[in-house]
Parts: sequence; C-alpha cells; structure tokens
Amino acid sequence: MHDRDDPAGGGDASPRRSPRTGATNDEAAAEDAALVRRARAGDEGAFGALVRKHVRAAHAAALVVLGDAEEADDAVQDAFVSALRRLEDCRPEEKFRPWLLTIVRNRAIDLRRRSRVRRADSLDVVGETVAASPAQGPLRAAERADARAHLAAALATLTDVRREVVLLHDLEGWSHREIGEHLGLAEGTVRAHLFWARRDLRRRLSAEWRRDDDDA
Repeated sequence: MHDRDDPAGGGDASPRRSPRTGATNDEAAAEDAALVRRARAGDEGAFGALVRKHVRAAHAAALVVLGDAEEADDAVQDAFVSALRRLEDCRPEEKFRPWLLTIVRNRAIDLRRRSRVRRADSLDVVGETVAASPAQGPLRAAERADARAHLAAALATLTDVRREVVLLHDLEGWSHREIGEHLGLAEGTVRAHLFWARRDLRRRLSAEWRRDDDDA
C-alpha cells in the first residue's frame, strides 16, 4: 500500500467518477464532445451547458494563479468568450475540458502579469478560501481561524506549479490526471509536486504555530 503523500504512489484501479454527476472521465468527455459539435452547429444552449458544466473548474484554475476571486471571474469570462470564438480549434472534441482550462490558465497568467495587486495581498483570498474548506493533508490544519495569515504566507513560498498542484488537488478535489492535463505534466510529476508541496506546508505551518505557542 502506498502512502498518500508518497510521490511514487500508484493510481486508482477503478475509473474515476465525478462526485457531482457520477459520470466517469470517458463518459464526461463524450458528453463534452457532443455539446461541442452542437455548439459549432449554432446551438447556443449547448455552449451554455458547457459553461455550466466547467465554470467551477475554470474559476478554480484561475483562482490558484491569481489569488483574487474578482480577477479570476474576469479571466474565466475572457476565456469562455475566447473558447466560443475558437471552438473549431478544439480537436478532438473529447478534450474540451483540458483545452478550455489551458485557455483559462493562459488568461489568468496574462492578467497576473498586468495586475498591480501585490502577490502577497492576493494570496490572502486564497488563504481564506482554503482555511474554510475541508481540505486534505497539511491544509486540514488551516481550519484554525488564526492560521489564515500563516497559510497565505506558506503558500507564497511555494513555486507556482507546486502551489497550483496542492490547491487544485487538496482544495478543489482534482485528480492527478486532471491536474497533469491542465498543467502539461505527467501524473508522476504531479504526485511528486504534491508530495513536496504538502511537506513544505507542514514544516512551515508547524514552525509558525510553535512560535505562536512560545509567544502565548
């Protein structure tokens, strides 16, 4: 049996199902493909269905890059407009989700480059969101209200890719495969980034809380 934090841990044996729809990845991809084809044929309702299906994942992908909910909304809106205009470029249609999330991430990165908001300030929003969520691993400790500032500071010390991996996995519940497709990484690389990100967060948060206890 592999430890859940083991970067060499194996994948799931059974097909992964969406916690909301119960569909497997293949079933969800087939549904996306059908909606994409209908949208290309002029069915506005089909594209609306794609938006509703993927808007939460798109917002999560933008938020972990930007750290600001309003800016994430802007990036997502721009990305969906771009996706609609470029729908012919989505090939194969079954890959709509990773194709869309790549557009979202690129829009978010562009917006981050233009943003005047300091990185540390923007991460406060992410820290508050994570602190209020039933996340796994070291993020569970963030349920303490006084951990928000420490968590934001700890997240800021991670590399961009490790911060994205740990937030998408532990906060948003994305699978290693989904994160890998989104970031262009092998699943094993995603597991390794998750392992090191969790380890670094544990160490930094533990050190901060020990200092708090000493000061109490």
